[in-house]
Amino acid sequence: MNSTERNGYFGETIAVCLLKIKGYKILARRYKTVCGEIDIIAKKSDTVAFIEVKSRKNLDKCYTAITNQQLMRIQRASGIFMNKNPNLRKNFARYDVVLVADWKLPVHIENVSM
Repeated sequence: MNSTERNGYFGETIAVCLLKIKGYKILARRYKTVCGEIDIIAKKSDTVAFIEVKSRKNLDKCYTAITNQQLMRIQRASGIFMNKNPNLRKNFARYDVVLVADWKLPVHIENVSM
């Protein structure tokens, strides 16, 4: 694992901790599909959140690292996940981002628009 992958995995671990503190149940991590990977899939009450994690030196770099192409990839991959998990189909699906910057508290942005 190279340093970029280690940094990404560390950021995802921080994001998982934050989500658990906020009451989310983690359903999957690094969920791979033919459309691409979803960093974290989490559930809280009647909502399933498909979450992209961005880890950078500062929050500005985290924000600029989010692209519409990535969000569209997550949306396509989420359809595959939901089709494979029919028990979750009645839940609301949402797309979130967690930003992890050095020496800052992580930022969870819910319901990111595409």
